[in-house]
Amino acid sequence: MTLYDIPLRTLTGEPTTLGAFKGNAVLLVNVASKCGLTPQYEGLERLQQTYGPRGFTVVGAPCNQFGGQEPGTAEEIRTFCSTTYGATFPLLEKLDVNGDDRHPLYAELTRHADAEGEAGDIQWNFEKFMISPTGEIVGRFRPATEPEAPEVIASIEAQLPA
Repeated sequence: MTLYDIPLRTLTGEPTTLGAFKGNAVLLVNVASKCGLTPQYEGLERLQQTYGPRGFTVVGAPCNQFGGQEPGTAEEIRTFCSTTYGATFPLLEKLDVNGDDRHPLYAELTRHADAEGEAGDIQWNFEKFMISPTGEIVGRFRPATEPEAPEVIASIEAQLPA
């Protein structure tokens, strides 16, 4: 099974997979609406607007495992993201990213090490994974790394389809 095959659901409850983005570079981010890092939505949306036309998308995965910072319903999350930050990128249903109920997608993602060689559990909201157009995990950026940090931009640009 590849990342593209793992069953997911959109925030509206529709079945999907990352296979829907095959051929595109994807920045997958576990997001939360009530976190000190929530303003990163602004940078994520700028990335979507800048690189979306070139074969890139941000995919947000709401998670309520860190301080209960994503307590809302799917509708509340969607409304918050669109009205507060103008987010246009796709959002998945809430997922557990750590622990016994870790979603299979995150079971795969957390095997990938960051730039310091550290793999394992998600540290907090807004941890980012760069996925190549062929479905390979090619980058991991910890929560404090801003979406528009040079290393994230370089990773996106390296993965854009030719």
